[in-house]
Amino acid sequence: MASKVLDLFRRRPKRPREIEKSEVDWREELTADQYRVLRRKGTERAFSGTHIYPGERGRYRCAGCDAQLFAADAQFDSGTGWPSFSEVVPGSVDLKRDFRGGIPRTEALCRRCGGHLGHLFRDGPGPDRSRYCINSCALTLDEADADPSDDGQLQ
Repeated sequence: MASKVLDLFRRRPKRPREIEKSEVDWREELTADQYRVLRRKGTERAFSGTHIYPGERGRYRCAGCDAQLFAADAQFDSGTGWPSFSEVVPGSVDLKRDFRGGIPRTEALCRRCGGHLGHLFRDGPGPDRSRYCINSCALTLDEADADPSDDGQLQ
Protein backbone atom coordinates (compact mmCIF):
# COMPACT_ATOMS: atom_id res chain seq x y z
CA MET A 1 0.00 0.00 0.00
CA ALA A 2 2.78 2.44 0.92
CA SER A 3 4.49 1.89 -2.43
CA LYS A 4 1.27 2.80 -4.28
CA VAL A 5 1.06 6.05 -2.34
CA LEU A 6 4.71 6.82 -3.07
CA ASP A 7 4.12 6.17 -6.78
CA LEU A 8 1.61 9.05 -6.80
CA PHE A 9 4.32 11.48 -5.71
CA ARG A 10 7.18 10.25 -7.88
CA ARG A 11 8.00 12.46 -10.79
CA ARG A 12 7.50 10.71 -14.06
CA PRO A 13 9.62 11.73 -17.02
CA LYS A 14 7.95 14.27 -19.26
CA ARG A 15 6.42 12.72 -22.32
CA PRO A 16 7.74 14.21 -25.57
CA ARG A 17 5.18 16.42 -27.27
CA GLU A 18 4.54 16.88 -30.95
CA ILE A 19 4.98 20.63 -30.46
CA GLU A 20 8.08 21.61 -28.46
CA LYS A 21 9.03 25.29 -28.15
CA SER A 22 11.21 27.37 -25.87
CA GLU A 23 9.62 29.54 -23.21
CA VAL A 24 10.79 32.57 -25.21
CA ASP A 25 8.91 31.33 -28.29
CA TRP A 26 5.76 30.63 -26.27
CA ARG A 27 5.89 34.14 -24.73
CA GLU A 28 6.21 35.71 -28.19
CA GLU A 29 3.34 33.70 -29.71
CA LEU A 30 0.76 33.79 -26.91
CA THR A 31 -1.03 36.66 -25.24
CA ALA A 32 -0.05 37.33 -21.62
CA ASP A 33 -3.19 35.54 -20.36
CA GLN A 34 -2.72 32.58 -22.68
CA TYR A 35 0.90 32.20 -21.57
CA ARG A 36 -0.04 32.40 -17.88
CA VAL A 37 -2.72 29.72 -18.30
CA LEU A 38 -1.27 27.39 -20.95
CA ARG A 39 2.40 27.46 -19.93
CA ARG A 40 2.35 28.50 -16.24
CA LYS A 41 -0.82 26.54 -15.27
CA GLY A 42 -2.78 29.62 -14.28
CA THR A 43 -6.54 30.06 -14.11
CA GLU A 44 -8.58 32.93 -15.46
CA ARG A 45 -11.24 34.54 -13.26
CA ALA A 46 -14.70 33.01 -13.45
CA PHE A 47 -17.03 34.68 -15.99
CA SER A 48 -14.14 36.76 -17.41
CA GLY A 49 -13.51 34.85 -20.63
CA THR A 50 -15.28 34.19 -23.88
CA HIS A 51 -16.80 30.82 -24.82
CA ILE A 52 -18.49 30.50 -21.40
CA TYR A 53 -21.95 29.76 -22.72
CA PRO A 54 -22.91 27.00 -25.16
CA GLY A 55 -24.54 27.68 -28.49
CA GLU A 56 -21.63 27.95 -30.90
CA ARG A 57 -21.02 25.56 -33.77
CA GLY A 58 -17.67 24.16 -34.75
CA ARG A 59 -14.68 22.84 -32.84
CA TYR A 60 -12.72 24.34 -30.02
CA ARG A 61 -8.97 24.19 -30.58
CA CYS A 62 -5.94 24.69 -28.36
CA ALA A 63 -4.89 28.35 -28.43
CA GLY A 64 -1.26 27.21 -28.20
CA CYS A 65 -1.01 24.72 -31.05
CA ASP A 66 -4.39 24.63 -32.85
CA ALA A 67 -5.12 20.97 -31.97
CA GLN A 68 -8.81 20.04 -32.02
CA LEU A 69 -9.98 19.51 -28.43
CA PHE A 70 -13.77 19.76 -28.08
CA ALA A 71 -16.83 19.78 -30.34
CA ALA A 72 -19.03 22.79 -29.61
CA ASP A 73 -22.03 20.53 -29.10
CA ALA A 74 -20.24 18.81 -26.18
CA GLN A 75 -20.35 22.12 -24.28
CA PHE A 76 -22.93 22.72 -21.55
CA ASP A 77 -23.66 25.54 -19.11
CA SER A 78 -22.25 24.38 -15.77
CA GLY A 79 -22.89 27.73 -14.08
CA THR A 80 -19.24 27.84 -12.97
CA GLY A 81 -18.07 30.73 -15.16
CA TRP A 82 -15.76 28.61 -17.32
CA PRO A 83 -16.51 26.70 -20.52
CA SER A 84 -17.52 23.15 -19.60
CA PHE A 85 -17.54 20.11 -21.87
CA SER A 86 -18.84 16.59 -21.36
CA GLU A 87 -16.33 14.94 -23.70
CA VAL A 88 -13.14 15.58 -25.66
CA VAL A 89 -12.07 14.85 -29.21
CA PRO A 90 -10.66 11.32 -28.76
CA GLY A 91 -6.90 11.32 -28.15
CA SER A 92 -6.62 15.10 -27.77
CA VAL A 93 -6.26 15.53 -24.00
CA ASP A 94 -3.89 14.04 -21.43
CA LEU A 95 -5.00 13.77 -17.81
CA LYS A 96 -2.63 14.17 -14.88
CA ARG A 97 -3.10 14.25 -11.10
CA ASP A 98 -2.65 17.78 -9.80
CA PHE A 99 -1.88 18.44 -6.14
CA ARG A 100 -1.39 22.21 -6.44
CA GLY A 101 -3.70 24.20 -4.21
CA GLY A 102 -3.90 21.47 -1.58
CA ILE A 103 -6.83 19.65 -3.19
CA PRO A 104 -6.11 16.67 -5.47
CA ARG A 105 -7.61 17.29 -8.91
CA THR A 106 -7.25 15.93 -12.41
CA GLU A 107 -5.49 18.36 -14.73
CA ALA A 108 -6.41 18.44 -18.44
CA LEU A 109 -3.47 19.07 -20.80
CA CYS A 110 -3.33 19.41 -24.57
CA ARG A 111 -1.76 16.19 -25.76
CA ARG A 112 -0.06 17.91 -28.69
CA CYS A 113 1.74 20.79 -26.90
CA GLY A 114 1.29 20.02 -23.19
CA GLY A 115 -0.58 23.27 -22.55
CA HIS A 116 -2.64 23.45 -19.35
CA LEU A 117 -6.31 23.67 -20.32
CA GLY A 118 -8.11 23.29 -17.00
CA HIS A 119 -9.37 20.36 -14.95
CA LEU A 120 -11.65 17.34 -15.19
CA PHE A 121 -14.31 16.94 -12.52
CA ARG A 122 -16.80 14.10 -12.12
CA ASP A 123 -19.96 16.15 -11.62
CA GLY A 124 -21.06 16.56 -15.23
CA PRO A 125 -24.34 15.64 -16.90
CA GLY A 126 -23.24 12.69 -19.05
CA PRO A 127 -23.21 8.99 -18.25
CA ASP A 128 -19.58 9.09 -17.05
CA ARG A 129 -20.23 12.42 -15.22
CA SER A 130 -17.28 14.18 -16.94
CA ARG A 131 -17.04 17.96 -16.72
CA TYR A 132 -13.98 19.35 -18.43
CA CYS A 133 -13.73 22.81 -16.86
CA ILE A 134 -11.55 24.74 -19.31
CA ASN A 135 -10.06 28.23 -19.34
CA SER A 136 -11.53 30.30 -22.19
CA CYS A 137 -8.19 31.82 -23.13
CA ALA A 138 -6.79 28.31 -23.71
CA LEU A 139 -9.32 27.86 -26.54
CA THR A 140 -10.07 29.22 -29.96
CA LEU A 141 -13.32 28.45 -31.77
CA ASP A 142 -13.00 27.20 -35.33
CA GLU A 143 -16.42 27.87 -36.82
CA ALA A 144 -15.19 26.60 -40.19
CA ASP A 145 -15.24 23.14 -38.59
CA ALA A 146 -19.04 23.44 -38.43
CA ASP A 147 -20.14 21.51 -41.52
CA PRO A 148 -23.87 22.17 -42.12
CA SER A 149 -24.39 18.52 -43.09
CA ASP A 150 -22.55 17.35 -39.96
CA ASP A 151 -24.54 16.72 -36.81
CA GLY A 152 -21.55 18.03 -34.83
CA GLN A 153 -21.05 14.81 -32.90
CA LEU A 154 -17.56 13.71 -31.92
CA GLN A 155 -16.24 10.79 -33.91
